[in-house]
Amino acid sequence: MKSRFAPSPTGYLHIGGARTALFAWAWAKKQQGQFVLRIEDTDRERSTQASVDAILDGMNWLGLAHDEGPFYQTQRFDRYQEIIEQLLSENKAYYCECSKERLQVLRDELTEKGEKAKYDGCCRDKKLKSGVVRFKNPLTGFVTFKDAVKGQISIGNQELDDLIIARSDGTPTYNLTVVVDDHDMDIDTVIRGDDHINNTPRQINLYEALGWSLPKFAHLPMILGSDGARLSKRHGAVSVMAYRDEGFLPEALLNYLVRLGWSHGDQEIFSLSEIVELFDLENINKAPASFNQEKLLWLNQEYIKTSSVENLLKNLAWHLDNQSVDTSKGPVIEAVIKHLQERSKTLVEMVDSLKMFYHDFDEFDKKLAAKQFKDSQPIELLLTKLEVLDDWVADNIKEQIKQTCEELGIGFGKIGQPFRLALSGNGNAGNIDVVAQLVGKDRTLARLQMALDYIAQHSH
Repeated sequence: MKSRFAPSPTGYLHIGGARTALFAWAWAKKQQGQFVLRIEDTDRERSTQASVDAILDGMNWLGLAHDEGPFYQTQRFDRYQEIIEQLLSENKAYYCECSKERLQVLRDELTEKGEKAKYDGCCRDKKLKSGVVRFKNPLTGFVTFKDAVKGQISIGNQELDDLIIARSDGTPTYNLTVVVDDHDMDIDTVIRGDDHINNTPRQINLYEALGWSLPKFAHLPMILGSDGARLSKRHGAVSVMAYRDEGFLPEALLNYLVRLGWSHGDQEIFSLSEIVELFDLENINKAPASFNQEKLLWLNQEYIKTSSVENLLKNLAWHLDNQSVDTSKGPVIEAVIKHLQERSKTLVEMVDSLKMFYHDFDEFDKKLAAKQFKDSQPIELLLTKLEVLDDWVADNIKEQIKQTCEELGIGFGKIGQPFRLALSGNGNAGNIDVVAQLVGKDRTLARLQMALDYIAQHSH
């Protein structure tokens, strides 16, 4: 049992492509079969190595490992040539020398009549020796196939034209290469986006002309933006790696993608092993799926909350490096991650919150400081209490905050809020006793002193 993912390297790995890859991967794993990665790089003008790298990086980050490949179509030109020659020799293909101008006139005339713009077979029986190579599509009958998602589909052959299978420079076209590859690589289920559905009848006729058995087809509904238009760059990050950059966990994105067009009861959260166990082609929705950034963010937060600290650390490594955060001097990073897990929607947010434990800052948020740093007395008293504290743990720190409130006859907010701002610089901190423990005694005292200096400078 084999399925494949066959992107063309003319851009990055986008969300639609990643979902196709996930469905093909999950199907192969469910069947205990092989997942093949094939790079369809025959469009030499638009294919780039940078795009190949972006696709491989995206697949790697998502953890969708291929069992075979990556295969590159540009390395298989001899094989395609062999098939083109075979079709020509069996009178199942022919050379065509129609000019672009002639074809344009034909197209315009047919469109004007309200007919389907298609080639009229002008060169079909001319026995030419050069030009593009066209496949002799049957002129009568129907192409009928059962799509695993869309059900029975039937197209009349008179609606299809003699498609070009080789350009005038001899390079093969998509519809030919994909048929040859899927046959040679023993792909028995072709899972792809439904933008390919119009190609399927043409490809089936090629399979039959070559005497090859057909794979099963499953065409996935497209993904729309929240506005109902086809998902595109203007809907935000559509490149898979952009989601890594924004602080999403790969498993959260995979979970989100599998739910775009597939469901299992009301279940929302699926581990990878559950996806493999429960996945089937029959439960894919026929209707287009709608991409919802809020839902993805919610899912990401759920994954961050429940993820192991080791997994978060592995995924944080890139972000820490990217933002030049040095965690070598300060608390044990696992303890900080544990503290931040509950409150972080993304890994970018987590890194922002994590900086204060390792890097000192030289100013406070001005707006908050004007509001919180009015009275030096609570901060002074707390500082003297904390200076003599030997056992620097959250419970003891909490006790000193409580005693400060009692001695001054003030509510917790009067010391809690200024202490929070002193510790973080921006007011973003969780339980201040835990934060102070993690920040460490020296840094905590230094930051409280910095708050007192600020009050001294700004009191008139």
